[in-house]
Amino acid sequence: MGGGDPFGFDRVIDRRGSDSLKWSRYAASAQPDVLPLWVADMDFAAPPAVIAALQRRVAHGVFGYAEPSPALTAALLGHLDRSYGWRIAADWLVWLPGLVSGLNVACRAVDGGVLTATPVYPPFMSAPRFSGRALATVPLLQDDGRWRWDWPAMAAALTPDTRLLLLCHPHNPVGRAWDDGELAALADFCRRHELIVCSDEIHCDLILDARRHRPFAMLGDDLAARSITLMAPSKTFNIPGLGCAFAVIPDAGLRRAFTRAMAGIVPHVNVLGLAACEAALGDSADWHAALLAVLRRNRDRVEAAVATLPPLRMTHVEATYLAWIDVRGLSLLHPQRHLEMHGLGLSDGADFGAPGWLRLNFGCPLATLEEALRRLAAGVAAA
Repeated sequence: MGGGDPFGFDRVIDRRGSDSLKWSRYAASAQPDVLPLWVADMDFAAPPAVIAALQRRVAHGVFGYAEPSPALTAALLGHLDRSYGWRIAADWLVWLPGLVSGLNVACRAVDGGVLTATPVYPPFMSAPRFSGRALATVPLLQDDGRWRWDWPAMAAALTPDTRLLLLCHPHNPVGRAWDDGELAALADFCRRHELIVCSDEIHCDLILDARRHRPFAMLGDDLAARSITLMAPSKTFNIPGLGCAFAVIPDAGLRRAFTRAMAGIVPHVNVLGLAACEAALGDSADWHAALLAVLRRNRDRVEAAVATLPPLRMTHVEATYLAWIDVRGLSLLHPQRHLEMHGLGLSDGADFGAPGWLRLNFGCPLATLEEALRRLAAGVAAA
C-alpha cells in the first residue's frame, strides 16, 4: 500500500457484482459501466480496528440478542468528550439501528408541525410526512458563495402548531459546518419560538476545515433540555451497512416520549454493528486522521475541476465528502440523466428539494475520482 498511504485509501476495491447498493444501481441497466458517485457510501475499507473487532465477534459464533456493553458505552462517552468536550450521562443514550429511524421517531415523538431548511437530506422531508406532521421548508440562501440561514423566512414559516426543527449539522448536501455565530443565532431562534430541535450530526467527524464541531446541545442547558442529537459511526468510518446509531436526549421526559414512539417498531441494533461502533469510536483515531487528509485532497481536486467547467458552480465544502454542484447553467431538463449518458452517476438535486443541482460523493480513491471528473467534463462539453 506504500508508506504514503498506510491505510490503502487509494487502493481501488472492486465492488461491482457485490451486494453494494451503490455499485449495483446501474448493473442491470442499458449503461452498466456508469461510475456511481451518488449515495453517501465511501469506497474505502473500514478501519483495521473495526475489521479486527468484527472478525473476533464472528469467531465467537453465537449471534443472539445483544445490548450495548459497558466497554461500548465507555468508548462512546470518551469519544464525545475528546472530540467536542461534550460530557454526557450514559442514561441519555438511546440506541438505534440507523439515523433515519431517529428522524422518523423524533417526528412521531414531538406533537406538532415540523420546520427545516432546504436543500436537505431527503428523509428530512419524508419523515414528517410518514409521521402525519405538517412540514414547512425554507430555502437556505447563498451570499458570496456561502450558504446561510434566511432567518426572516424561517420566522415567517412558523405556525402556532410548529414544535420541531429538523437541523442538519453539518449540513448535507451543501457542506456547511455551521460556525459559532450561526449556532448562536439558531439558539436564539429556537429559544424565542420554543422549538424542540432534532439535530442530525452524523457528519460531525468529517469537518474538513480547521474548526471543531460543536453539538447543538452544548449551546446551553436550556437547549440541551429541548434537544435530540442523532449520531452514528456509519459515515465517518464507512460502516453504514452495519446499522448502528444513537440518540443523545438529556431531558428525561423527551427521552421517554422518544422511546415510546420507538416501541414495537424500531428493532435493536445488531451484534456486529455494536462491535464495529466500539472499535470505530475507541480505536480508530489514526485511520480517521488519515481519512480527513484524503478527503481534503479530494475536495480540493473537485473544487479545482469544477472551477474550470463553466457554467458549473459549487461552494466550498467545509464538511462531509459530498460536493453540491450547481448545473442549472447547462439548461438541461434532466442533468442527472445527461451525465449518466456520459458514464457518471450522481445524486439528483430534486430529491433534496433543489432541481438543477447534483451531489457528487468524493469519498473514493484518487483514480476513481479522476475518472469521474473526466466524465463530468465530457458531459459538460456535450451539453
